[in-house]
Amino acid sequence: MDRLISLRNRINSWLYNYVIKPICFKNDPEKVHNLFISVGKFFGNNIFTKKLISLLFDYQNSKLEQTVLGIKFRNPIGLAAGFDKNGELISIIEDVGFGFTEVGSVTALPCKGNIGKRLDRIVSKRSLWVNYGLKNNGVIEIMNRLRAKKFNIPYGVNIAKTNCKETTDPEVGIKDYLFSLKKLNENSVGSYYVINISCPNSYGGQPFADAKLYERLLNKIDKLEVKKPVFIKLSPDLSKPHIDKLLDISKRHKIHGFICTNLTKKHQLGKGGLSGKVIEKKSNKLTEYVYKKTKGKYVIIGVGGVFSAEDAYKKIKFGATLIQIITGMIYNGPGLIGKINYELINLIEKDGYQNISEAIGASVK
Repeated sequence: MDRLISLRNRINSWLYNYVIKPICFKNDPEKVHNLFISVGKFFGNNIFTKKLISLLFDYQNSKLEQTVLGIKFRNPIGLAAGFDKNGELISIIEDVGFGFTEVGSVTALPCKGNIGKRLDRIVSKRSLWVNYGLKNNGVIEIMNRLRAKKFNIPYGVNIAKTNCKETTDPEVGIKDYLFSLKKLNENSVGSYYVINISCPNSYGGQPFADAKLYERLLNKIDKLEVKKPVFIKLSPDLSKPHIDKLLDISKRHKIHGFICTNLTKKHQLGKGGLSGKVIEKKSNKLTEYVYKKTKGKYVIIGVGGVFSAEDAYKKIKFGATLIQIITGMIYNGPGLIGKINYELINLIEKDGYQNISEAIGASVK
């Protein structure tokens, strides 16, 4: 069986890198993304296509299973927020082999996103330039779609404030966050929630990364008595003293974990943010720092620059319990997920571990 899985992985990699990717990379990246959304929705709505996709890509092993904050994850590899903005792909994402996924970012009001070019490939850096501006159909439509279905993997909902001038007012911004969170919480939609305070391409910047505004936001969230775990998505561009302030504030509130990290704004391309290999070191350093600073108290989801099992395993050993990818999948294809999970088994067995959870923070301890 191992030989068959290994052969399948090699065939998937060859087909994507030498047939599919050259065609996709000659076309506008946002149009290609929209095409993949349409194809994914089609495959996810048919039991036969779902089984075919599972046969072509899926790989699971009990050594990768974890129960985290009461949620069972069949493997640690998830799809990051930003790909499935409107929660339309979970049905096919589970067949590709992901252990979980994250929808959004979702905002209180529907948002068309920023005007002009919003997505580009920086091939030389194995990166993506992203300036979508929180494009999504709004929390009500997305919530109603998700509550009508059941899925075989857990999914988080990433919540941001609506991308408009009005939400730059702190009180309006807080109400915007709370509206989405309250609706999702009341209807028990989502396995966990993410408060996105670090979107790099929305109107007014990242005001709730400010310590005082961050605490005001968390004070209001506490009063909602949220039933599911709550994570905070951090920017890779914050200084250690700034991170320390956010961590100290978080200790006083009902926060269960952090996502390290969002896109970086530190680049020479003007607006927007960069993902992929350009933020891998920043993501790893912040993951290690948060894990060490908090002594492993919080669950960390590591994001940024994961293109292989080795990349994922490095983040886990720096303190990440779970891993998310998008850019690596775009550059290496959907076969990457099964390949990572398959090769993670070899890595943990080489280190003498019986379960992936034993490797968490191994490089920090």
